[in-house]
Amino acid sequence: MAKIPSPWDNNEEDKGPWADNDPIQPKIRQFKPKKPIEIEFKWWWALVAIALIWLASGFYQVQPNEEAIVLRFGAYNDTTTPGLHYHLPYPIETIKKVNITQERSINLGVQEPREMGANTFTESHMLTGDENIVDINLTIVWRVENAKDYVFNMQNPDQTVRVAAQSVLREIVGQSDMLPIISGDRGKVEDETKEELQKVLDEFGAGIRIVRVKLQKADPPKQVVDAFNEVQRAKADMERFKNEAEAYRNEILPKSRGEAAQRLQNAEAYKQAVVSKAKGEAERFLSVYDAYKNGKDVTTKRLYIETMEKVLSNSDKVIIDSGNKGNNLIPYLPLDKLNKGAN
Repeated sequence: MAKIPSPWDNNEEDKGPWADNDPIQPKIRQFKPKKPIEIEFKWWWALVAIALIWLASGFYQVQPNEEAIVLRFGAYNDTTTPGLHYHLPYPIETIKKVNITQERSINLGVQEPREMGANTFTESHMLTGDENIVDINLTIVWRVENAKDYVFNMQNPDQTVRVAAQSVLREIVGQSDMLPIISGDRGKVEDETKEELQKVLDEFGAGIRIVRVKLQKADPPKQVVDAFNEVQRAKADMERFKNEAEAYRNEILPKSRGEAAQRLQNAEAYKQAVVSKAKGEAERFLSVYDAYKNGKDVTTKRLYIETMEKVLSNSDKVIIDSGNKGNNLIPYLPLDKLNKGAN
């Protein structure tokens, strides 16, 4: 009986199905199992490549306007400044970048109104210290100052700043009168709001810096704006009349003071003139009296002559020669007319 060759036998004469000229052999060789050493070698290189990629994922870049918070297993580890840095790859360490130069803004007084009974109120309606209602619109500009506090202590920064600003603004408005807030004392409200709001946020540890506070609008409610404007016009007229009266006062008072000073000076001059004249006459009288005591007859005659000179100088004078008796002609010499002609 003939022996049937096995396909696995090494028969040089008849190699069976594994012969080199067998067309099925190349296809069967593709399914031959590979060596274990080659498989382990390729897996090792794959693991090395994955490890390198994982380690390289720890490099990160912080921009000049940012700060990065490094978290190790979710807890704070470090704060890094701008530049290229490295942290342990995820999930060991993660980073959170915070923009510390960007200015963010919040507007108060722009939310939708809400109905309360028969009245409509918004967040902009605030009660003043003199029990009036004022409609205020405020803009708050802020930025991040401390990235760590901002990330860990602030869950909703915009809402926190809004609520804190409303509380502070209502307190300040509640301590002020309505007229100064509306008519021009807005800078004081802005400064006080910024200062008090910064104190509140610092107490929260928010890591936020208030850059500026701008009071956009401060008006009475729409329901009373006409009446308020009428009152403002009346006050403006009052101020105008007051200024005009003050200007008239400033014009009249210096003029009156000048006239009073001039009259005082004239009176003083008149006083000095009268006193000096009286002293002169008194001294003249004394000198005449002394002369009279030394020569009574001569002084009496001189006084008589001077007195007659004064009297006759103001009267018409007629001279009659009484020596020509028996002559019908009266000698007449009009001295007063001659004197007038000479003048």
